Amino acid sequence: MPSITKDWIAAKAQELMKTKPIKKIRVTEICRLSGIERPTFYYHFIDKYDLVAYIFYKDAYETDIVSVESAAKGMDKIKENIVFYQRAYEDDSESALWKYMHRYFFRRYVDILKQKLKTDHLDPQLEYSVKFYTMGAVGMTRDWALNDNFTSSRVIVQMMFLSMPEEMRKILFDDIGR
Repeated sequence: MPSITKDWIAAKAQELMKTKPIKKIRVTEICRLSGIERPTFYYHFIDKYDLVAYIFYKDAYETDIVSVESAAKGMDKIKENIVFYQRAYEDDSESALWKYMHRYFFRRYVDILKQKLKTDHLDPQLEYSVKFYTMGAVGMTRDWALNDNFTSSRVIVQMMFLSMPEEMRKILFDDIGR
């Protein structure tokens, strides 16, 4: 359920992340900029990393991860907020954004594959392929945001889809160019 306060805090945190990396931001600063008390922050978020994950989830939620067009639009959102994502990707702590992203995309792909295969459990090799692919795709997204965000989103997504393990690609796509 959307929350105006939660979205307000997220917007203010994004503003703050334009000036410094997440590891140097204190919850007190986010609260001050948002005009809220610490208990309000903790009502909505576990910590500042949960807040960063929320921002990512909001951007990623509407993305169809098996559509080149939709996934490219998702990458365009990263490009539109490039400073935020660069700051978030620079963090390599235990709660780093890329770790949230890997878990998120792994679960999404597993759910889609289970649905397409009409099963409750994936074959261990297929599950490993999903883990391998999502780790690589998230890593390449991170690299793109930090070092190469001039390559078009569509080209990056097409390269990711073409790099997908064959078994996974066969199940997910009738036509890779869609």
